[in-house]
Amino acid sequence: MQRRQLLTLPFAAALPVHAAPPSTALSTVQVLTPPLAMPGLNRQRTLRLCLPPSYATFRSKHYPVIYMHDGQNLFDAATGFAGEWGVDETMAQLAQETGFEALVVGIDNGGDKRGSEMAPFDHERLGKSEGRAYLDFIAKTVKPFIDAGWRTRPEREHTALIGSSLGGLISHAAMLWHGDVFSRYGLFSPSYWAAPQLFDLTEKAVLQPGTRVHLYCGGREGGSMANQTRDMHRRLARQLPADRLSLTIAADAEHNEAAWRAELPNALKQLFIR
Repeated sequence: MQRRQLLTLPFAAALPVHAAPPSTALSTVQVLTPPLAMPGLNRQRTLRLCLPPSYATFRSKHYPVIYMHDGQNLFDAATGFAGEWGVDETMAQLAQETGFEALVVGIDNGGDKRGSEMAPFDHERLGKSEGRAYLDFIAKTVKPFIDAGWRTRPEREHTALIGSSLGGLISHAAMLWHGDVFSRYGLFSPSYWAAPQLFDLTEKAVLQPGTRVHLYCGGREGGSMANQTRDMHRRLARQLPADRLSLTIAADAEHNEAAWRAELPNALKQLFIR
């Protein structure tokens, strides 16, 4: 009886090889290791740091610090969910055009924990809120770590918090809960649908002196996103001077990194330069 012969191929030859996408981050960006432990949450989190262009040259200079959520999406298309914000390129351009420089600290999101970490209150879709613990991690663990290791200006007037979608929502909550730590807030496409409690809480709150807020939403984001952003702007306008509150509704913009990247230079100018 004639035996069949099986033709076998090496495993590597049998499957296509996909190269990792190239990094788009500038040389000023570094991923910090090891990740930081998150007290009370039994997990760790990676930080990504973008240094100012002049950081290595002017060794006695100290800089403001901008903390941003969703660190994977800020500097590098290779790690971004749907593109990247281009924060490193924006900071380099602003430094060249205006002289403004700051450290940017990107806090990676927690993947499947993102919803609960960025929910200020319990929510039927997002689950039991971990928002207070997440903000405590930024204010009490991340910020002291950065201030101890790099040349920062640690005072609240030189410290900003910026995020989009749920990141914008939890940044707004930080304005109420950690107003002694942050003074400048960039609220991009804030998901107020997930925490309608913030409307009344904001109206009743006594905001810290010197608070500065920039609100942004795209006109094509769907639902009531733009109207809710306008509503929150009206409520904040009762508390903040006109030169400390700004609003952009980009009529044709959608809910994505490309839209937030386009708005970022204006937001930073509103928060730090004007």
